[in-house]
Amino acid sequence: MKWTPLSPELLVSRLQTPAAGCRVVLDTDTYNEIDDPYALLYAMGSPELNLEAVYAAPFHNERSDRPQDGMEKSYAQIREILGLMGSDLPAFRGSSRWMKSEDDAVDSPAARDLIERALASEKPLYVAAIGAPTNVASAVLMEPRIREKIVVVWLGGHALHMPKTDEFNMAQDYFASCTLLDSGVPLVQLPCLGVVSHLSISLPELQYHLAEKEKSGAYLLNLTQKEMERCGCLSRVIWDISTVAWLCGVSGMQSGLIPSPVLSPDNTYGSDITRHLIRYVNYIDRDAVFRDLFQKLK
Repeated sequence: MKWTPLSPELLVSRLQTPAAGCRVVLDTDTYNEIDDPYALLYAMGSPELNLEAVYAAPFHNERSDRPQDGMEKSYAQIREILGLMGSDLPAFRGSSRWMKSEDDAVDSPAARDLIERALASEKPLYVAAIGAPTNVASAVLMEPRIREKIVVVWLGGHALHMPKTDEFNMAQDYFASCTLLDSGVPLVQLPCLGVVSHLSISLPELQYHLAEKEKSGAYLLNLTQKEMERCGCLSRVIWDISTVAWLCGVSGMQSGLIPSPVLSPDNTYGSDITRHLIRYVNYIDRDAVFRDLFQKLK
């Protein structure tokens, strides 16, 4: 698909840290890993964010039979967490399959809701995307006008200096990832290995900080303890909270504007200095992010 670029002025203005009270939706493959529930509860507890809805993203690995099964399991866990916290936030099912090409939008309640919310207000809608970006890319394809209305804050890919970018969120749906990088939609990329991988924490630290958080703390500790016992690891990266921290303006996160990288089918990055700009996060202050998380999980 040939995309008409947004004006550089609009693009740069959208790629600044949002003001408090910004409109946010969360697109999450919640059942895939334990870090997604952390991100959902973090977003729910952040007064800087006006969280409007939660979308279930597809995933496929040993925890699901196919992308649709991963999405349904994520939807069920989203509903479980919202029920635990007594929240009436709306939740929507997402894509049932991967995109088959860069023109192949996958219709879903999540994609339709994203379009409706994006067009309903003059205020930009921030999309915290912490899974394969099928729902988000499909919405952009279904209604390209929303590129002027949304900002995608995506945990996806590895750092530019890594030899391969075969990261789970990016590699699960290659065509959706290409759409994010190629369409010109305002995009904030938080790379996994080499940047967000700094958000590693041990179980004793989590036990200390979450012990008095009642419902949310008990829920997250139970998930984390089971996972760390299963894998036998001494620490765990809580990847997905990085997107929420960026939206909250947590101090110590460094980033810059760069030409959008070109994603190749062999999971490597190419470069083209004539491409539109994205914001690329290159450093995260681990302590500042976890401090903000723990203060808000009440």
